[in-house]
Amino acid sequence: MKLEIKQSTLMEHLNYVIKGISSKNIIPVLNCIKFELTDEGLYLMSTDNDIAIKTFIEAKDIETIEKTGEIVVSGRYIYEIIRKLPNVIITIEEVVDNKIYITTTNSSFHLNCNRPEEFPILDLSDHKNPILISKKVFRNIIRQTAFATSSQESRPVLTGINFKIEGNIMECTATDSYRLAKKKIELNDSVVENINIIIPTKNLNELVKLFSDEEGEIELHIFNNKVIFKFNSIIMMSRLINGTYPDTSKLIPTEFMLTIKLNLTNFYDSIDRASLLTNEADKNTIKFESNENRVIISSNIPEIGNVEEVIEAIKDNTEEIKIAFSSKYMIDALKSLECEEVELLFNGEIKPIILKNPESDDLIQLILPIRTY
Repeated sequence: MKLEIKQSTLMEHLNYVIKGISSKNIIPVLNCIKFELTDEGLYLMSTDNDIAIKTFIEAKDIETIEKTGEIVVSGRYIYEIIRKLPNVIITIEEVVDNKIYITTTNSSFHLNCNRPEEFPILDLSDHKNPILISKKVFRNIIRQTAFATSSQESRPVLTGINFKIEGNIMECTATDSYRLAKKKIELNDSVVENINIIIPTKNLNELVKLFSDEEGEIELHIFNNKVIFKFNSIIMMSRLINGTYPDTSKLIPTEFMLTIKLNLTNFYDSIDRASLLTNEADKNTIKFESNENRVIISSNIPEIGNVEEVIEAIKDNTEEIKIAFSSKYMIDALKSLECEEVELLFNGEIKPIILKNPESDDLIQLILPIRTY
């Protein structure tokens, strides 16, 4: 194998595949990147058995292809070498005894390689009915739900986002059992068979980092134990989480005792300031109390001091509410909403708080209260 390629071209694609390597892997070949050079261009691949990433550089973007072939080389080392070279033409050549020679006019490196046959065989074939979603919409789904997933491996199903598709409606749900985020979108096409899968959140976060722009669509190819994402010149595969996702449909009531409408920015800023006098030991607790057309937000750390914020509110009836919640959870939920006003829906001080855009039901945030009153 021998080729000449511009540093910036190779670096762009190494930035993609390096995300498929885990530093915790004890199997040497899973810390490697596979280079496969054909007459059509250069394929780069990486996997840690949890995700796999494959990207392609077309022959027209390569200076010269002198000899095709494949090599498997330490991902971290080749990544750092190429990253620190200037933006000049780089020659990469396979030499005897499983070594590659990387050269520019002023620099030269020898790297030992692994045997190509040791690299896992990646099945990245297409599904006959892929699901198409705008990259911008997909990024938004992850931004508005991922924060609500659990980081506790004791309940693996809660460490992922549940994707359910019935007809042309896709519903994405995340919960850690203390809060919940649910996003609904309408797809352009209907699915033949209903889909209900759980994708690990950490893999989805890595996926959206690969989006260099928000133009165009992403294809989802869903199989029994994996999902394959395709966009631009990139293919990423993620395993699915086994198990049954909890039925969250009954958690969100349809009737409420009280609805309060607040300016989102004012409410967010008040919570943000009140959170300064909370601590993790007390679950970052903030108290929320309605009083006619006002809302009073307060918190305190006995040994430090207290804070009280008052903001204007619009209520749908004369009921009043006293409730407490985690400032961290409330701030995360408010960040996900894209509206000027936020609607808070209550059914009492020990029942979940629902947050939503007054104009739309496509995104629902739920937070469990903390008992203090």
